[in-house]
Amino acid sequence: MILRLAAALCLTLLAHAAPAQDTVAWKTGREAKLIETRIEALLKTMTLDEKVGQLHLSGRGEGFNAARIREGRMGGVMNFVVPQEVADVQKAARESRLKIPLIIGLDAVHGFSTYFPLPLGQASTWNPELIEEAAYWTGREARAAGIQWTFAPMVDISRDPRWGRVLEGAGEDAYFGSIVAASRTHGYQRGGVATTVKHFVGYGAGEAGRDYNSTWIPTSQLFDLYLPPFKASFEAGSMTAMAAFNALNGVPTTAHGGLLTGLLRQNWGFKGFVVSDFGSITELRLHGIAKDDAEAARKALLAGIDMDMMGDVYDKHLAAEVKAGRVSVKMLDEAVRRVLRVKFHLGLFERPDVDPAAAPALMQTQEAREVALRAAREGIILLKNANETLPVASSVKRLAVIGAMAVPEAERVWTDPAGLGRRAIQSLPDALKERVQAGVEVVYEPAFTRNCGTEFADKEAALRAAAASDLVIAMLGEDCEFIGEGASRANLGLPGVQQELLEALVATGKPVVLVLATGRPLVLTWADAHVAAIVQTFHGGTEGRTAIAEVLTGAANPAGRTPMSYPRSVGQIPIYYNHLPTGRPQKIRQRYESIYMDEKNEPLYPFGFGLSYSRFTYANPRVDRSRIPINGIAEISVDVTNSGSRDGQEVTQLYIRQPVAIRSRPVRELKGFNKLAIKAGETRTVRFKLEAQKLGYHDDTGRYVIEPGLFEVYLGGSALAEAKTQFEVIKP
Repeated sequence: MILRLAAALCLTLLAHAAPAQDTVAWKTGREAKLIETRIEALLKTMTLDEKVGQLHLSGRGEGFNAARIREGRMGGVMNFVVPQEVADVQKAARESRLKIPLIIGLDAVHGFSTYFPLPLGQASTWNPELIEEAAYWTGREARAAGIQWTFAPMVDISRDPRWGRVLEGAGEDAYFGSIVAASRTHGYQRGGVATTVKHFVGYGAGEAGRDYNSTWIPTSQLFDLYLPPFKASFEAGSMTAMAAFNALNGVPTTAHGGLLTGLLRQNWGFKGFVVSDFGSITELRLHGIAKDDAEAARKALLAGIDMDMMGDVYDKHLAAEVKAGRVSVKMLDEAVRRVLRVKFHLGLFERPDVDPAAAPALMQTQEAREVALRAAREGIILLKNANETLPVASSVKRLAVIGAMAVPEAERVWTDPAGLGRRAIQSLPDALKERVQAGVEVVYEPAFTRNCGTEFADKEAALRAAAASDLVIAMLGEDCEFIGEGASRANLGLPGVQQELLEALVATGKPVVLVLATGRPLVLTWADAHVAAIVQTFHGGTEGRTAIAEVLTGAANPAGRTPMSYPRSVGQIPIYYNHLPTGRPQKIRQRYESIYMDEKNEPLYPFGFGLSYSRFTYANPRVDRSRIPINGIAEISVDVTNSGSRDGQEVTQLYIRQPVAIRSRPVRELKGFNKLAIKAGETRTVRFKLEAQKLGYHDDTGRYVIEPGLFEVYLGGSALAEAKTQFEVIKP
């Protein structure tokens, strides 16, 4: 659905809280059976129009008609955030003939009143428990405002940072993405809102990185790379799913019965409902598979789309399709049954409506902001730190903070149309002033008219401030105009005139620390060669700039790691660590090897990479036994030493490779990771249990295959891990 994330970032409306007992989950046993009985009894009382109404999802805005709710012609609403408005629409549902409650949804993607880092920034923490906590507080805050359903998590794997929506996911790896998907699903639903795992499926693989574009994915890759995070979310209890905009191998997913019914329901046993993306049913006409909206409605329902988001196609045409016999009552009833099932399992028929007066007191609690600060802090990635420029040295007496992005734009800080009492966000200059040593002067120049950096306000003033300083902190990046849905980019440099400013700052001769707030990995090749240090954030949320100040001053030791590979050039894209080997690999970089003539093969920064103010070394990689049966478990260990002078956190990563198999296997595959605090001078043994059953792959029919044979194991702090051991998988 159309997320409007750019607008959400520029104008944050959000809310908070719901007690722990509001955890939502699929009921089991007698409770589940009773729910099925209630569904059948309710179905028998419903008219055709009331059934179609349950499949109609409308939203706040021009043309919204609450009378349709009272008529039983609307099953859900979206984009209501003001608690009183939420209460009003739910009251309208209670006034309908059957009093079926609405399911109320929202894009609570990375916060509601308290904002956490973008999902890509949360993934950068490599801390599943912390990611779950961020989702939990998002769910609690949304539930307090009466929201029961979030259009998250997005679990699309993407290897292409040109795509603007990489910011909503967990990056390029299926194993890592599955861990994150499960964590976010658990967190949201523990906080009281049902999740919508999206976008089913292949949306992140759009050709040329262009949003909404077609995807072509072989069956084996679909099952190995793109489907695992969805499966993980369903296994974690996700109650709904959202179909993708794209056509997959020539079939629009909104009308893909093989996926929505065959795989999702028949093979995986999913019992919740599937919602379309924003207007995607009517878009079947533009895909060229429906001549009009009536045919689009029919094809979508028969394929397995239960609820029509903001398209009005079911509302206008589905009843006529049933009356004409082109859609059976049985098929209609099954879609309605799935929607009602989720409502019953959420307890919406018994839950009291939101109390608008209570909601503001539950927003941005101290606990939520503490989690937001931890998430922002742990998600910061130190990409470069030449000559130990960071943390800020005691010799620095004047610090110049340059860039409008260092200070939140006014509308983000103060606009509060929902009446939820939002608190101000600390600026980077203010956060630094609180944390630098006494006597250090912090000066600030915005340089640009707005955070997006498309035009200068006073470039010369910024350069004068830089020239008069001992250290320059340049906070640059992508603002809401350049990231999110519908914001694909063909060039991945700094937007607008920011690169011009960065080069001018470097030309002053003063050391420059580049602090990035982006929605994707950029091409940082010039910056890597010229600035003293690079700090990456993915828009850290309510506490983001506070966390940046902590890292810059050394109050926090950076511990974030890259969830995507960073290209040296756009020409390398798609770029990812777990590629297949070739028959002519790079050896001495000569013609007729698999190389670029004008660029290196390797990414600028690999997957899983991040520097620290500590230094970690690996030794003694080992496996508990050299041979394990195909149904066995290998215990793998490695000793990790913090040889630096500061306590720190290291993300130990385990990669495997099967060098010889029936089909070519990736050069490395992530199969485990562990984020661990290690004191200065301390050595800790990190242990992994690796099931042989997790070492397989899917063939071209979608069949899972586990091949006996040798497996190499690599352990370290990124996809370039060097500590090596091995074991053999044997038939029992």
